[in-house]
Amino acid sequence: MAISKVERLMNLVIALLSTRQFLSAERIRASVAGYEDSATDEAFSRMFERDKNELRDLGIPLEVGPVGRFSTLEGYRINRDAYELPDIDLSSEEAAAVAVAVQMWASPELASAAEGALLKLRAAGVTVETENVGVSVPAVPARTRGSEPVLRELLAAIDAGQAVRFGHHSAVTDPFVTRDVEPWGVVTRHGRWYLVGHDRERDAVRTFRLSRIGGEVTPYGPHNAVRKPEDADLRAIVDRVTGDAPVTGSATVWVAKGRGRELRRIGTEVGTRELGGRDGSVVEVPVRSRDWVARLITGLGPDVLVLDPPELRADVMNRLRSVLDHTEVAS
Repeated sequence: MAISKVERLMNLVIALLSTRQFLSAERIRASVAGYEDSATDEAFSRMFERDKNELRDLGIPLEVGPVGRFSTLEGYRINRDAYELPDIDLSSEEAAAVAVAVQMWASPELASAAEGALLKLRAAGVTVETENVGVSVPAVPARTRGSEPVLRELLAAIDAGQAVRFGHHSAVTDPFVTRDVEPWGVVTRHGRWYLVGHDRERDAVRTFRLSRIGGEVTPYGPHNAVRKPEDADLRAIVDRVTGDAPVTGSATVWVAKGRGRELRRIGTEVGTRELGGRDGSVVEVPVRSRDWVARLITGLGPDVLVLDPPELRADVMNRLRSVLDHTEVAS
């Protein structure tokens, strides 16, 4: 199958950036994907001339020089020092935007194409400098694969200012639950993508890992009806959820005897108490992420009770009610 001109130009740039050697036109024809299908030498020459002119028009510094010390044959390479950008200072917002763009660009398909191009160059006897060139495109980590279509749909809805509905599960083994969200933005953290927004059903700010969103993302409602609040720091919200934020306080919980090992591990037992006829311990738990602690406590069901603070207790109760509302109980 013939490849597109864009892919052919990308392969050519990878080839000319990956070596300090000057590559002859014939070697480029033999080793760069996209040129091998040229029917005649004349057809290849015309195609290669057009591609060289296009690279120069794009501002890519193409150099011409001898392919060997004692050779008069001309070859080509890209001046890496002139090609690379100088250091750039980005604001946190700009850096976040670039991070998302990089995640989108670093797809498994593109990684395979780039690695294949480099492998073909090595097979042709070209010395490839992988240490310094930065053209080997890393694949998206396995934990984020499958999120690209979801990300595109969410970014489109955010740009349009529309609410979205999608299926989401808190764990791989949990069933999907439909969420109704006003999307504010997407944040990357440790190779994962998170949607931050206002959950209409729960009337609260929520984060959703994109890899746990299944099926289609459906935008709805009028355009420009949803906008991120001016005082909302999306990165700080994700930091709190993922546990990267500094410890902001503590919670006091009752834990049934022999239960809640994780809470006991991270907390400090400060007393004993009997509740509902069950023995248990009063444990002080440091709160780095209220959302994370609330999810942990919710998962323990009747074995844990939040004594303080009231807002954490209310959060856990709302989560438990949501679980009950979405659970079928056999008669």
